[in-house]
Amino acid sequence: MRIFSWRAICPLFAFAMLLAGGDAAAQTNGAIPAPTSVAGTVTHLSGVLTAKNKTGTSRILAVKSEVIQGDTLITAQDTYARVKFTDDGELVLRPGSQLVVANYAYDALAPAHDNVVLNLLKGGLRAVTGLVGKRNHDAVTINTPTATIGIRGTHFGALFCQSDCGGVPTASGQTPANGLHVDVAQGAIVVQNASGSQVFNAGQFGYVSSPNAPPVIVPPAQSVQVTMPPAISQNGMSSQTIGAAKVNACMAQ
Repeated sequence: MRIFSWRAICPLFAFAMLLAGGDAAAQTNGAIPAPTSVAGTVTHLSGVLTAKNKTGTSRILAVKSEVIQGDTLITAQDTYARVKFTDDGELVLRPGSQLVVANYAYDALAPAHDNVVLNLLKGGLRAVTGLVGKRNHDAVTINTPTATIGIRGTHFGALFCQSDCGGVPTASGQTPANGLHVDVAQGAIVVQNASGSQVFNAGQFGYVSSPNAPPVIVPPAQSVQVTMPPAISQNGMSSQTIGAAKVNACMAQ
């Protein structure tokens, strides 16, 4: 019988452990990417939509592309993009918009963990509340440079102008003033900043000129309403062309 010496085996054992440790270190150091948190999916698109992640890396999105928590969504000129989120909430971004999906936490079995935070940096949107907003109003926040929008289970529009809203239709025919414009089609929203708070109900319009000015109700004759072209105002077959792109009919307000 052949007897193996531990002295002979020990170096081989140590070498095997070194290789195993190296594999584990490679996994820890990024060889296997960490799972991402999917917030939603692009369902309709009429042009170029870019997503920039937390590290600054950009990617071009298409219909069926995933929107990841932390993405900044950027629509090019003449581009409308519709996103459906994991809680069935939806929004449409106007051309020249930038929206940060700062957080989108939804668990059907754990309402206490709901947390939706969107940051509208530029441009405009129409949004329809998903399950998070319907069961937990305080869990949804939309931040803008002039005020914060809270929802009450709703469908609304928001437009932030900074000398870039020429051509946006208004009731008066005048170019929208700089600041935040809101309109409510269903439900209600609460707009607030350091200077005050205002509830806007269905059929009402609002305006916030700066972070230092309180939100105010605007008469319909002076209103700015976020509208979408007829080509994207109805549900239907998704498309990447402006002629066939569709958006939920209730968004065409």
